[in-house]
Amino acid sequence: MLKIGDFTEQDVLSLARKAYNEGDAQFDIVPGKCALLVIDMQNEFVKPHWSPDWVPEATKQVPRIRRLIEHCRSKSVPVIYTVYSQTHKYLDRPKTGKFMPGRYSELDIDFSVFFVDGQVWHELAPREDEIVIRKSSYGAFYGTPLETILKNLGKDTVIICGTLTNCCCGTTARQAYERSFKVIFGSDVTSTDDPEMQEPELKVLRKGYAKVMAAEEIIKVLG
Repeated sequence: MLKIGDFTEQDVLSLARKAYNEGDAQFDIVPGKCALLVIDMQNEFVKPHWSPDWVPEATKQVPRIRRLIEHCRSKSVPVIYTVYSQTHKYLDRPKTGKFMPGRYSELDIDFSVFFVDGQVWHELAPREDEIVIRKSSYGAFYGTPLETILKNLGKDTVIICGTLTNCCCGTTARQAYERSFKVIFGSDVTSTDDPEMQEPELKVLRKGYAKVMAAEEIIKVLG
C-alpha cells in the first residue's frame, strides 16, 4: 500500500488515468430527487444544414433523447429545457464572447437571424407545463433561476443531455457540481460538433464532476 511520501510520477499518472477512464462517482441515484436538463436542443444546433452551428451528432441523437424525455415524464421526473435566445437586449452575456473563434466571424452570413427565438427542435418540443430556461452563456446556471427552480422542486440530482458536450453541457455539469448537485451525464445523449472531442470531455467529467452513464443505463436506474 502506498504511503505519504511514496508516490512516484508513474503512481500519480496511473491514478489519474484510472479516474479518467474508469471513474464512477460514488453517490446513490434517487429517482424522486432527479430532474432532466435538455440543453440547447434547438434549431440552430439540430436543424440540418441551417446554421454554421449545426451539430450533426445532435440531430442523430434526437430519437434517443426523445426516449429519455418520455421515460422521465412517465416517472414524474421534471424535464427542464434550456435554449440560447435574445434576452435583455443581449446585455446580459459575457462581453468577451465576440472574441471567440467559435463565433465564425469570418463567414459572410447574417448571424442576426440565429439564436433569437430559441426554438426547441420540434421532435423534442416541451409540453405546456414544462420550463424553458432562456440563457445567455454556456452554463445553464449562469444568470438564470435554474438553481432556485431545482431547489423549489426538491431536486438534488440533475441528468444532463443535449449539446454541446464540451461547452454548454459540460459547463452546466461543472456549475451543478459547484452548487452541490449530483450530476448524471449522458454519454450517448450529448454531442459535439467534432466527434473527436466527445470522449476527452467525458473523461474530464468522469474524473471530477459527474457520473457518466449511457441513456439506457439512466432509464434503467430511474425504474
